[in-house]
Amino acid sequence: MPDSWDIQADVVIVGFGAAGACAALEAATTDRSVLVVERFSGGGATALSGGVVYAGGGTPQQTAAGVSDSADAMFAYLSTEVDGAVPEATLKEFCDGSVAMLAWLEGHGVPFEGSLCPDKTSYPTNRHYLYYSGSELSARDVAPPAPRGHRTHGRGTSGKVLYARLAAAVRDSGAAVITQTSVRRLVADEAGRVTGLECLSMRSAPGWARLAHRLLHRWSKKPYLYAPKLGRILHRPVAGLERRFARPLRVGAGHGVVLAAGGFAASREMMREHAPHIRGALPLATPGDDGSGVRLGVAAGGTTALLRRVSVWRFLTPPPALVRGVLVDRAGERICDESRYGAAIGAAVVARGGRAWLLVDRPILTQAHRQLRGTTLLFQRLQARYLLTSGTVSAPTLAEVAARAGVDPDGLAATVAAYNAATGPDPLGKPEELRRPLDQAPYSLIDCSIRPRLLYPAPVLTLGGLVVEPGTGQVLRADGSVVPGLYAVGRSAVGICSGSYVSGLSIADCVFSGRRAGRHAAQA
Repeated sequence: MPDSWDIQADVVIVGFGAAGACAALEAATTDRSVLVVERFSGGGATALSGGVVYAGGGTPQQTAAGVSDSADAMFAYLSTEVDGAVPEATLKEFCDGSVAMLAWLEGHGVPFEGSLCPDKTSYPTNRHYLYYSGSELSARDVAPPAPRGHRTHGRGTSGKVLYARLAAAVRDSGAAVITQTSVRRLVADEAGRVTGLECLSMRSAPGWARLAHRLLHRWSKKPYLYAPKLGRILHRPVAGLERRFARPLRVGAGHGVVLAAGGFAASREMMREHAPHIRGALPLATPGDDGSGVRLGVAAGGTTALLRRVSVWRFLTPPPALVRGVLVDRAGERICDESRYGAAIGAAVVARGGRAWLLVDRPILTQAHRQLRGTTLLFQRLQARYLLTSGTVSAPTLAEVAARAGVDPDGLAATVAAYNAATGPDPLGKPEELRRPLDQAPYSLIDCSIRPRLLYPAPVLTLGGLVVEPGTGQVLRADGSVVPGLYAVGRSAVGICSGSYVSGLSIADCVFSGRRAGRHAAQA
């Protein structure tokens, strides 16, 4: 009954990261009331990210950098990455609307800039804000390559700038935000329509408890990313405060509920169930990425897909010189095109059992050391220094360096001989300008294996989630019918980046799917 709700709104959004913020902004353009419910203080993984948005088709930033691009070329390339996770029509809508999407973000205060990074890198320095964020250079036979990684303009990892601007726009839009409130259950009427939420909220807790909850969560987020065990320990008092002070809160939703609660990389139980093949990777997650959005949708009757699709990242650059090396497995066999995006390299390494070494010779290693300061931010510099020192073994011959690293010397010798003698296109797709013979001793093998290492982690991101209707974002049941009144967006749902991941595609999908669901829920 309506009078049983403590709070009511037309559109209620669960989660206040990029996807939730974009859903709220779109819904708020109508005359509907909008409420965002957030367990912590907001931001989620977005605020800790690099703030990269994948966009193309001729954005102003591309034009300023002298880059030629088209929506058709963007569609052709992304078709190889999306791998059928969404229908072609949805992907085409995403690509055709890419320029307008970036303009929409700029209209809400998110700054972008078109300084083009000249090197292949995992993330550009503060001098550059447009770069090849995927494997576009390796897919020239599919579409003309173009840099489409639009990094939010801000120093360091600039996701905090992107989120802060979106959060401010949400509050300016008239949408209400309730923080420190966790959703425990979705409420449905007799016909199965989702009509509200049952929550536990700290909004009536003592001021000191709310402050402690906010500060302790903030202090645990960074350790949670880089040292999950320490992060979980630091986060225990947060959960303790919730158990002691949180009180029931019932929230009514007149038009719809949008689940924007992130992925499930922080849920050890769900990772063991759906991704047991991943070993030694570091969950790229905040405490809020515990799968709660997916579980809420399933409990309401929704179905899931692609939960086994997880993205493990193994970046070889920066420094950019390292892309000229040859990545081999324990048998000494070449693994993949070394210039591909880190998620593609990570997938190839996982398929070889998680062990990999990058072979370089003296000129490459010397150039890599020279490039350290000019091509890296601090977190990249620490990783690169570790790789080029503690993570590297060297020797005067291929046989000796293979023996020192534990790689089969005969296999390595055969691989290098074939690589050095090759003419014509590289059989694995490496661009010609990045190839040169490895023939100047001493030789070095850099350990790029996927295993727990504080200074060279292999981040993992979950990609699957609730299945949604492509045109609206409504959650679907196993029989293909919709769960009335329920939507899912971002990493709580199957979306544009659920096939495979390139940098910026998740945030771009959060914007695309969040706006779509917010718009439809408001109009329902």
